[in-house]
Amino acid sequence: MSDKKTALVISAHAADFVWRCGGAIALHQKRGFEVTVACLSYGERGESARLWKEGKTLDEVKSIRRKEAENAAKALNVHDLQFFDLGDYPLELDRDAKLKLVDLLRAVQPQFMLSHSQYDPYNTDHMYTTEIAMEVRMIAQAWGHNPGEKVLGAPQLYLFEPHQTEQMGWKPDTFLDITDVWEQKRAAIECMEGQHHLWDYYTNVAQNRGNHFRRNSGGMAGGRPAQYAEGFQSVYPRCVDEL
Repeated sequence: MSDKKTALVISAHAADFVWRCGGAIALHQKRGFEVTVACLSYGERGESARLWKEGKTLDEVKSIRRKEAENAAKALNVHDLQFFDLGDYPLELDRDAKLKLVDLLRAVQPQFMLSHSQYDPYNTDHMYTTEIAMEVRMIAQAWGHNPGEKVLGAPQLYLFEPHQTEQMGWKPDTFLDITDVWEQKRAAIECMEGQHHLWDYYTNVAQNRGNHFRRNSGGMAGGRPAQYAEGFQSVYPRCVDEL
């Protein structure tokens, strides 16, 4: 039985994995995990306003977005970055695309998965992606799907932080200290040239979550001195032997 440690990020658009879980990616890579990132689209229509204002064509926008994501993935030391190129605004997956994602889950056999909040009225691509993540997780667990293949276990699905948490009903129950890899995440953020306006925003988010980590790890009674953190909401119950 393989003792390889793996994780899978399912990202609606090419930049989402950077802002929302870049620290988790870099940290787990540093700890010996092989983290695969699946970008379902480049975010070419809905998240590339600056490029359209510059008069770029659709192919040019997609090419630029792909290169930015590749550079960011390199900064985070991503094990494998895969582009599904399914289009955005709206993002839609047919049966073949879903089964391709199922194949990826079975190939990776992730210990945990990361994706978007379950509700996002500002960007339905995001909540659709998490709906898909839950669906393909279910299919990959089914013994009757492609009998003979290794079925998926029960990886936790962590929902990373949306842009306006109070509007999305996202409630973090897990904080991850990413201080040791913050410089990698910031470098990855700066690879996303098309969305300059988010660089400092997500730096501030990480600092605020660092504050929450300190408070929840002991606070004034000796909390860990995290400077930067990421928050996540778990979907499935955790199975433990002690609390």
